[in-house]
Amino acid sequence: MTQPLARFDAGHLAVGVHADQTALAAAAARHTAGVLRERVAAGGTARVVIATGNSQLGFIRALREEEVPWESVTVFHMDEYVGLPAAHPASFRRWIKENVADPFGPAAVHYIDGEAPDAEAECVRYADLLRAAPLDLVCLGIGENGHLAFNEPHEADLADPQWVKVITLAERSRLQQVGEGHFATVADVPATAITLTVPALLSASVVQAVVPERRKAEAVRDSLLGPVGAHCPATFLRGTPGAVLFLDPGSAALVPDVAHVR
Repeated sequence: MTQPLARFDAGHLAVGVHADQTALAAAAARHTAGVLRERVAAGGTARVVIATGNSQLGFIRALREEEVPWESVTVFHMDEYVGLPAAHPASFRRWIKENVADPFGPAAVHYIDGEAPDAEAECVRYADLLRAAPLDLVCLGIGENGHLAFNEPHEADLADPQWVKVITLAERSRLQQVGEGHFATVADVPATAITLTVPALLSASVVQAVVPERRKAEAVRDSLLGPVGAHCPATFLRGTPGAVLFLDPGSAALVPDVAHVR
């Protein structure tokens, strides 16, 4: 087992910088598998929220090499575009089905229905599912603008009374989706999405953030070193006991004292 190049704490957030994206993915997969095995052993079942997107693919694929009692695990995802068909290549329902549901065969997978005729009612339905029992693990990423799920800068609310809500995507988030190849132009990206809110995400016993690539370096720097607040939702991780952040040299490139580590 390869050890991190560097390890430190930012408030309650335990941070590890790994040698490359492969090492990061393997370490995160071991961590996820360990948490899920422990929770199933202790209580018979586990409940996990899993982020989608390009930055999570390496970690999810590495998870295939780990021993996980998927027959006892219930899976949720954390956001979906309003009005986007489930078959669309950019649909997060499709991502979860292809990368989690089909290869792992969990006990249950609960999908956010972005095509629901009443998006607000869908938020209530999904929030009720999430609140039915404690969440054991949330596996998330950090957006290029510091968002968590689709909780955008200056809109994210640590005390949000809702667990699931409809939001308007920031321009930076829509540009990120184009840059990652999910849509041809910004105009093609849906303007709104359903997202788990910050209180829902941080309610889990363990919160794991997987953040590879140099394009995330500014967001990582701001998350670890800037003032805590809604201007950079990922800063809330520093106040979350049980949170852990997995970085590689690219994403850690702007963090002093670890940026030079290779």
